[in-house]
Amino acid sequence: MKTIALIAQKGGTGKTTLALSLAVAAERGGAVPVIIDLDPQATACNWSDRREAQTPIVVDAQPARLPSALQKAQEGGVDLALIDTPARSEQSALAAAKVADLVLIPCRPQIYDLETIPNTKEILSLAGGKPALVILNATPPRGNRHEQAIRAVEEMGLSVCPTFFGQRSAFGDSAALGLTALEYDPGGKAAEEIQLVYKAISILLEKPRSRVRDNGKKG
Repeated sequence: MKTIALIAQKGGTGKTTLALSLAVAAERGGAVPVIIDLDPQATACNWSDRREAQTPIVVDAQPARLPSALQKAQEGGVDLALIDTPARSEQSALAAAKVADLVLIPCRPQIYDLETIPNTKEILSLAGGKPALVILNATPPRGNRHEQAIRAVEEMGLSVCPTFFGQRSAFGDSAALGLTALEYDPGGKAAEEIQLVYKAISILLEKPRSRVRDNGKKG
């Protein structure tokens, strides 16, 4: 079983949207995913309550119970565990990072999000220097703001996913129905972006750790 932690110390970066989107993409690819919701706001759990389909399973958990939840998931045949963490909670972020094979850092291409990345890097360091990847989210349809954000992130010593999520209404509209954009509008741009991001992450998970940038360092 592979484990991905979604961490960002600022709210509204798109952690839950990314977790849910990747889980559905994984399921469509033949994997058995689970989403572990560490956020007290229970956004992922609420999404699951609105959802007609029984999968992917969303589990409500506390940081102290995370290892147990992962063990049960593995025993239950889960292939991919995605840990959704709350903003401004170093305890949850650190607990998730410690057990992760890969940490994803969703980030909108704006200064308020970028300014919190160094704090996330400190958590990665405390967790032992886990492989990490920044995923840009809500990128504007025009302009070069995403290119500026990529340069800023790389200057901080982190890698950026070559594909990203655009600023698209399908992400929010689908969530209101207990769906992801991949299901809500299968032929749309948002669905295409989900598939591309999932493919990039899947390839990264298959690489030996030495080939993945660990907390700003290349192996």
